[in-house]
Amino acid sequence: MVDNDVYRPHTLEEIAKIAAPEVVAWLNPDKEYGVQWFNRQKVGRETISEPDGEGGRRYRIRRTFAWRPREEWIGVPVPAYLSRDLVDQARAAMASNKGLERKYLAREWELRGLMRCSCGAKMVIHSTQPNSRHLYHYYTCRKLKDLRKMGPCRQRSLQASSVEPMIWEFISDLLKNPELIRAGMNALIERKRAAKSREAGEEAAVWVKNLEECARLRSAYQDQQAAGFMTLEELGSKLKDLEGTRKLAQAELTVLEVQEERVEELKKDRDALLESWAGILPEALQDLRGEERNRIYRMLRLEVTPTPEGYSVTGALAGFLYSRTDTSRPMLL
Repeated sequence: MVDNDVYRPHTLEEIAKIAAPEVVAWLNPDKEYGVQWFNRQKVGRETISEPDGEGGRRYRIRRTFAWRPREEWIGVPVPAYLSRDLVDQARAAMASNKGLERKYLAREWELRGLMRCSCGAKMVIHSTQPNSRHLYHYYTCRKLKDLRKMGPCRQRSLQASSVEPMIWEFISDLLKNPELIRAGMNALIERKRAAKSREAGEEAAVWVKNLEECARLRSAYQDQQAAGFMTLEELGSKLKDLEGTRKLAQAELTVLEVQEERVEELKKDRDALLESWAGILPEALQDLRGEERNRIYRMLRLEVTPTPEGYSVTGALAGFLYSRTDTSRPMLL
């Protein structure tokens, strides 16, 4: 909350660099204002296939969020009630009071944000230093971390030093075969395009119908109020409900529109992978830092899920399973 610019007062000169001139013209030059940011993220939806733990597959819809460039954000001035000094002091105090996880974010977690527990929850990073001696890094189920034994998940934490080299060995072997990467990315693009074509048309038709119904009801309510069949208060209440429905429908239509952008992003990532990484010398691959490996994984839309046999890898490499039955060298099944 302290990091939210809504609570940090800004001078009129600072607001003038953020808001439109016609908005600034209405502000009091003797007052300070907070900033409410809009248009900060792109929102998308995609269908995910994952093991169900019983030898089959299960499907779910995942909403994805991507930060837009700062210059695309839209700032709206709002009243500020706290002093600037107070907010700055609170921010400084929070910055100096970093927990163990933030302290060790300097470690390049190769699979950060890409691990999913067998129970379906995200796996988060976790570091521990028992008795102030050796430091251990893990990927832990978020539910297990938050609820401990009260939760339903029984997935054991995965030691980063074990799972990260295993997954990188698997992916780096595939990077030595550009045609395999090309085929995997093309297949992923086609799946996204097919899902978009199959689902988007039906969903868009529903939300467009909702928008049309909102417009029809709005006109009907206004006619009823004009004819004396309802009071202004009743009209205001009904129009408020309609506005909520209209905004929801418009937001869902926007989500469907950005799905095409996601397909284009996949194409760009495919070309970047083939140009920069696929076919690279094995020695150079081995020397890549954790941050660079994480970037490659994200281009491949990688998601790793622990299974009884090893690890299920989805994304551009959907269907591959990394087995731990041979501890000397996991196999591609």
